[in-house]
Amino acid sequence: MEALPGFLIAAVALAGSPGPATLSLAAAGAAFGARQVIGYFAGIVAGMVAVMAIVASGTVGLLLALPGVAPVVAILAATYFLWLAWRIATARPLMEASARREPPTIAAGLLLSLVNPKGYIAMAALYSGFTLLPDRFGADVALKLVVLTVVIAAVNVAWLLAGAALTRFFRDPRTNQIINLVFAAALVASVALAFLV
Repeated sequence: MEALPGFLIAAVALAGSPGPATLSLAAAGAAFGARQVIGYFAGIVAGMVAVMAIVASGTVGLLLALPGVAPVVAILAATYFLWLAWRIATARPLMEASARREPPTIAAGLLLSLVNPKGYIAMAALYSGFTLLPDRFGADVALKLVVLTVVIAAVNVAWLLAGAALTRFFRDPRTNQIINLVFAAALVASVALAFLV
């Protein structure tokens, strides 16, 4: 367990840095408020648990070793993120009485995590870069899964609440448009960076 402090620091840095999941969660929190986006948050966390299982099992390495698979996966992920950025950029302002837009769903959060290249890269780095329980592979993998799930949930709650703090600005059409464009541009930039790494 000597590696735990370093693992935690790396986990917070990798999971908490701006990326498609954190930025879209903040944007959704800003647009709909934290309570309306709990399902989306749960989908993102559940999706990351699935990503961890996929990474730990070696499935990602096997799939990406097949000729032609990596570019197809990259194109599909990029297409989804561009669609998500467009949805954020074109979201209408909140109305004081009620907004008839639907918040993102648990399925949308799950899908986002499953196609997010940053998630796979971060989990691969954390799973392969640290050994928490030497000579106990199964327990090591399980401990990493539990610790990372807690870290991912905590940093995503922080991003959600930070976004929700902006909700009042989404009632003014001009401010709403500016914030939406900033979130959308940040999402596109984070995806571009992930694909360049």
